[in-house]
Amino acid sequence: MMMPVRCFSCGAVVADKWEEYDKRVNKDKQDAGKVLDDLGVKRYCCRRMFISNVELIDEFIKIGKK
Repeated sequence: MMMPVRCFSCGAVVADKWEEYDKRVNKDKQDAGKVLDDLGVKRYCCRRMFISNVELIDEFIKIGKK
C-alpha cells in the first residue's frame, strides 16, 4: 500500500480507511462516492486522496525484475 497517512491539505488521517475503500470499490465494484460517504470521508480534499491514488508498486516491481 502506498496511500499517504494523512491528507495533504487538512492533515486528517486517511490511510486507516484505504483497505476498506479499495476492497469495496475495486473488488466489490461499489460506487466510490457512496463508499467514501459510508466511511465518513466528508471533506473534498480527503476524498481526492482516495480517488486520485494510484497503486504504482506493481509497476516498480516489474521494472526491477528486468
